[in-house]
Amino acid sequence: MFPDIFFELSLRSVRINFLRSILASIGIIIGVVAISAMGMLGTNLTLMVKDQLSSNANVLVVTTDVSKISGSGQNATLKATVSDNQVRQIKQVVGTNRVIPLHRTQTNIKIGADDGRAAIYGLNPDDVQYFLTINEGNNIRGTEDALVGATLAQNFNLGIGNRIKIGNTSAGAKDVTTVRVAGILAARGFSPDMMADSAIITSDSFFTNHFGNENEYNQVNIIVEDIDTMDSIIEAINKRMNRQTQTVSVEDSRSRLNSISQTFDTMTTFILAIGGISLVVAAVSIFNVMMMSVNDRIQEIGILRSIGTERAEIRRMFVYEAIILGIIGAGVGGFMSLIIGYTVVNVFVGNTKYFFLPASIAYVPYGMIIGILVCLFSGLYPAWKASNMDPIDALRSE
Repeated sequence: MFPDIFFELSLRSVRINFLRSILASIGIIIGVVAISAMGMLGTNLTLMVKDQLSSNANVLVVTTDVSKISGSGQNATLKATVSDNQVRQIKQVVGTNRVIPLHRTQTNIKIGADDGRAAIYGLNPDDVQYFLTINEGNNIRGTEDALVGATLAQNFNLGIGNRIKIGNTSAGAKDVTTVRVAGILAARGFSPDMMADSAIITSDSFFTNHFGNENEYNQVNIIVEDIDTMDSIIEAINKRMNRQTQTVSVEDSRSRLNSISQTFDTMTTFILAIGGISLVVAAVSIFNVMMMSVNDRIQEIGILRSIGTERAEIRRMFVYEAIILGIIGAGVGGFMSLIIGYTVVNVFVGNTKYFFLPASIAYVPYGMIIGILVCLFSGLYPAWKASNMDPIDALRSE
């Protein structure tokens, strides 16, 4: 009946060498925490991105890699843009689904005494309501009105009515213009159609007046009314606009979601591999402790063997000891994983919304099981060595 006498002997050995046992278990604790905490971090990042992309699952983004000459003379540059004519073709293809062309650029900004850099989007103010949410203030009304993303507003402590200088903000520069904050957007997180949280959104007329690209757009968003029709819309666009050569690319959140999921899965696997290194170190420590335990108990082994104890029972005694060390390390490591993992996720992800979901919390028992198995395998050779000792030689040892 379990626990048997050999389990009691194993437990006694752990108690006698308590400090040594605890020090050996620390390696297992670190390994379990590393695997569990890093696994939960990677899973929470993946779940957060998936959730954010899924919230914009009805958006198709049309872009082009075909470069066109913009400007003339020394100011001539190559830009990959979707033409106004192509936008009209897209509208004809998608029917009643809303088509929103966007201008986009990166430029320097100055807010008070602080300098920075931000993305600038230009679009028809009437289209804002279809994929952006104004959390504070009003939509763009005047020529110099602008909306700012939640992150940008927080970083620069922006409020309604504040002024932002846009352009070459160096002293004496003439190409600087100013916009007034009319509204602050709700946080969107990662989104394939527009990274608005750290951006400034202006009217399309303001954008083209200051940055050019009139009748040319960096991307076109299509708000699809029925998600089930997305594949047919993509096929129709390709058939209409990419018949002879590839002129536009159509991307939906599903393809972006798959790509990002694969990236995060690879990253999580890599992080877990790094955490696994600590378990390799722990395995060496457990092996060393078990070999010391065998050497310390040679006479005990000799006595047990001389009174008829079988080799399998000697092996079981040392396997029990290894498992006890594993359970101690895994138990403490599992408890600490919840605390440390929660803290790591809160710091790096920004919220713990997904922390207690099964996909995330499963890494705790997963790490604990690996920790126990590492101890078990580390104790097999010492147990085998102990069971194969000659009882006469063991009794003679000092």
